[in-house]
Amino acid sequence: MSMSSLKVLKYVVFFFNLLFWVCGCTILGFGIYFLIKNSFGSLFYSLPSLTLGNVVIIVGSIIMVIAFLGCMGSIKENKCLLMSFFILLLFILLMEVIMAILLFAYEQKIDHYVANDLSQSIQRYKSDNNTKMAWDEIQQHLECCGVNSTSDWKGHLPESCPKDPKTQGCYAKAKLWFQSNFLYIGILIISVCVIQVLGMSFALTLNCQIEKNSQSLGI
Repeated sequence: MSMSSLKVLKYVVFFFNLLFWVCGCTILGFGIYFLIKNSFGSLFYSLPSLTLGNVVIIVGSIIMVIAFLGCMGSIKENKCLLMSFFILLLFILLMEVIMAILLFAYEQKIDHYVANDLSQSIQRYKSDNNTKMAWDEIQQHLECCGVNSTSDWKGHLPESCPKDPKTQGCYAKAKLWFQSNFLYIGILIISVCVIQVLGMSFALTLNCQIEKNSQSLGI
């Protein structure tokens, strides 16, 4: 590969990671917004820190760090940074595959855990303001009531519940939404994996070419 081709590849990798870094910043911003604006973590008493905001902040931060390594490694032609970028992307890709396998393998246990935590949170509706706000927001947004049905409230229904007594439970309705949008979610996940593989391929190719040019120049 000529020096001009190497330069083109270097800037392709740089701009690819710059876009990746901007996406990370955007995701981090959404995470901070979710952390400030919602209190859904109070619905899961056993894992209160596992909220949408916290998860999105962690994902955004990781993307920013990885993209920064890719940008600096490509623009500086630093083989160590490029290989760190490649290894981190490979590690994340493997973790995504493992998580997907575990989700399918333990789907019923996860269902039971989530439903159980939601049922327990109903008991704290009147005593905890964050739990009350979270349930009211979910029931108004999804037009649902309770975990599985209106009977979960065992008495007077909250004002956020729809008036129809045959209203579906929030957990059942959320699962129905997920199933109806499974194709789009799958396409999104596959797209993310393809982007990761492209990033790894670019980084590995650039690293190999830098190594070849260094050897040809006797460095």
